[in-house]
Amino acid sequence: MSILNAGDTLSGHSGTAFATIGQQSIEMFYVKNLKATAKKNKADIKTLGSRITQKKATGWEGTGTMTIYYVTTKFREMMKQYIDNGIDTYFDIQVTNDDPASTIGKQIVTLIGVNLDEVVMASLDVESDALEEEIPFTFHNVDIGKSFNEPTSR
Repeated sequence: MSILNAGDTLSGHSGTAFATIGQQSIEMFYVKNLKATAKKNKADIKTLGSRITQKKATGWEGTGTMTIYYVTTKFREMMKQYIDNGIDTYFDIQVTNDDPASTIGKQIVTLIGVNLDEVVMASLDVESDALEEEIPFTFHNVDIGKSFNEPTSR
């Protein structure tokens, strides 16, 4: 029986995230966590001679959230541009998982066409040691530029 070596699990803080907004590449060192999910949209399909309702994939949607430390005005500026001028910003985020203690190597995934759903425009909190904001977003494509190696077993 094979088991996963504990050393091959990934440390959550071993990685990087970069946003490409227009011609500018920004290291997102202020990200606390980021999770992006691709979800299938499915339609109900009923057929003659069967009582079961089957499912058929009809498309997909990409959604995510990131929690960041409240240290950048970039996303507020993007939202303000939309508020004032109706100009929406779509950009890419490249996420690299790379734990040097693991033998699985690195994975590089780029979220394409990221669009922010909502942005905190101002924040104060006397109970907080470090201000944070959660930003939900959508994306319309994904690229897996580099895949993990298969984990070793013992």
